[in-house]
Amino acid sequence: MMTPAEVESHFTRSDGSFAFARWGRPIVPIVFGVDDASLSVIKGAVEAVVALAGHKMAETDPELGANLLFFFVADWSELRGVKDLGEMIPDLTSVVARLEAAGASQYRAFRFDADGAIRACFVFLRMDAELAAMPAEDLALGQAAQAILLWGDRAFATRAPLARLEDGRTVLRPEVGAMIKAGYDPVLPNADADKSLALRLYARMMAG
Repeated sequence: MMTPAEVESHFTRSDGSFAFARWGRPIVPIVFGVDDASLSVIKGAVEAVVALAGHKMAETDPELGANLLFFFVADWSELRGVKDLGEMIPDLTSVVARLEAAGASQYRAFRFDADGAIRACFVFLRMDAELAAMPAEDLALGQAAQAILLWGDRAFATRAPLARLEDGRTVLRPEVGAMIKAGYDPVLPNADADKSLALRLYARMMAG
């Protein structure tokens, strides 16, 4: 099991700031750029992670329609041609340029409600050789886990949120699942920038 410091590190950004946020509204996913078979896998992974969190899904968001959007592309330049995407992602041109310069394969952008809760999440995946080699179920589960909370930008830089069982199945690492479940405890706030929240998460993880 993790230490309190390790829990804190999962919500600490590169600049040293702490930021925790969870969804404050039901999640409505939509997926672009995949076939129907992959679509069902991705939505199934989202449903599984939402169920673990004890959160809710819905058929539509009354304000946004869909609020968890997945975009699968072969090249980042494709994003420049997505209708209305520039209205949802400020400075889209510069974002694409940064992703191209960094050789990035994934990018997530969050939007927040007035209380700091997650309002929407945009997940962009450039299907390079590494991502393309992953089983669709593994890729979907990992991305769903990274969209259910506002993690620090280095949370999974050295270790993915997934683990492989002896029978070959891929699951969330137990400590990651425990953090997700703890993060949706009704007593906790939807968002918090105080590092003491990590201790509250840790206590709930230890309590099971």
